[in-house]
Amino acid sequence: MMGNIHVRPGVPADDAARDRFVLEASHGTFFHLAGWRRVIERVMGHEGCDLVAERGGTGERELVGVLPLMRCPSLFGAGKLISMPYAVYGGPVGESPEVALALYESAERAAVAEGARRLELRCLHDPGLDSHDLARSELYATFIHDLPDDPADVLARMPKKARAEARKARERHGLELSEGIGHLDELLRLFHRNKRDLGSPALPPALFRALADEFGERVVVHLVRRGTEPLAAVMSFLFRDTVLAYYSGTAAGADRAYSASNFMYLALQEWSVERGFRVFDFGRSRRDAGAFQFKVHQGFEPRPLHYRYRLIRDDAPPSLHPSNPKTKVLQDTWRRLPLWLARRLSTPVSRYLP
Repeated sequence: MMGNIHVRPGVPADDAARDRFVLEASHGTFFHLAGWRRVIERVMGHEGCDLVAERGGTGERELVGVLPLMRCPSLFGAGKLISMPYAVYGGPVGESPEVALALYESAERAAVAEGARRLELRCLHDPGLDSHDLARSELYATFIHDLPDDPADVLARMPKKARAEARKARERHGLELSEGIGHLDELLRLFHRNKRDLGSPALPPALFRALADEFGERVVVHLVRRGTEPLAAVMSFLFRDTVLAYYSGTAAGADRAYSASNFMYLALQEWSVERGFRVFDFGRSRRDAGAFQFKVHQGFEPRPLHYRYRLIRDDAPPSLHPSNPKTKVLQDTWRRLPLWLARRLSTPVSRYLP
């Protein structure tokens, strides 16, 4: 209890009110919606432990904040509390800094009491927790920019080289973009191959299907073809006025031969403008990764993420990048797996990589 702010564990009966709050809150994101928790519980088996903040006395109370939170197991030893797993954003969202602080402090007490390795908050915006000694990570950046009013202006404002590549993909190679949840199987095929080639376990197909079922029209899948040949695909999330391009895959050699990814993200932004969306979120990338440079090449500016970690048993924030020798060995091993074996192993392994 802080003043007249009361923080308690969330229950399923809160979900509708919580989502109404998130949709109105300036710092709310797609991953704060209750549906994300439900999908992760159902498919990955992690336990939700959301917190909600209410204002008022013993009578009627008003929901004024939410901290989506899940218990995520470790392969060995204690687990973690993460907001949110398999998501790029999370953290406390409140009507005021006072509410966000109350939510954080309740989560911290819970993490310490149960002996978690850490409490991890993947905040898009500064959570305003400077009064607490929290570890930070500069490993990732996100890429978000406003969309123009006219679809034709998407191409016009791309950097010169990227613009030429995208125009060539459309005019010379005849690439086309189509929308439909029926493209999900092609996305999964391309996504799993890309992840194997990058040395990383992929998420289970059931997760993608569950997201489509849970969120309905808020999830869209687009496919790029050259004639009948599938070259690239992407699953995006629609939240308020924003299109968030999230899961993607590209056929081997399709970027080199046809600039398939350049075209896909050009056409996806045009699609977004045509449907009245105002913001395009290109998602998170590791600063030392090729995807980071690709997004800069497309004309996006990196934006720092405000990830915060309350370290309890861990000595440092997670460091899953190639400069970490342990990570490099695992990636090199995974790249050598046959695709069928990588797909089979990905489902159990991904449970421990939230």
